[in-house]
Amino acid sequence: GDDKADEGAKPSPSPTVTSEAELPPGVKCSGDACTGKDPEAMGCGGELVTTGATTVVGTAAVEVRYSKVCGAAWARVTQAAQGDEVQVNAGGANEQRATIGTAGTTAAYTAMVAVDSAADATACATLASGTQGCTK
Repeated sequence: GDDKADEGAKPSPSPTVTSEAELPPGVKCSGDACTGKDPEAMGCGGELVTTGATTVVGTAAVEVRYSKVCGAAWARVTQAAQGDEVQVNAGGANEQRATIGTAGTTAAYTAMVAVDSAADATACATLASGTQGCTK
């Protein structure tokens, strides 16, 4: 039989589920589906990203990175050192963290948390020296 004839008989997805067809090519998640995922691997990085709040902790620069197409944010730290930790928090237990584990590496970014806007996420850094700071 002709498989295409059966297409109309399939139940349509519930409204809360974003079908992958609606996402741009290469983008593999949106909203809650992005939580805990790598923004680069999920196609949320690159040109689709805006930088939210930024702050400096010791010598490290911390920033909130937000991808509107993915509906998610993450934190990135640059000019950091081994043992420095960066985390993103979107309220309550909704946070992700990453640590620079390799000597000579100066940047790291966290997995994503689902947010409606960059303003909903806070990026923090805890340096190996103990210095801490967060974006406002």
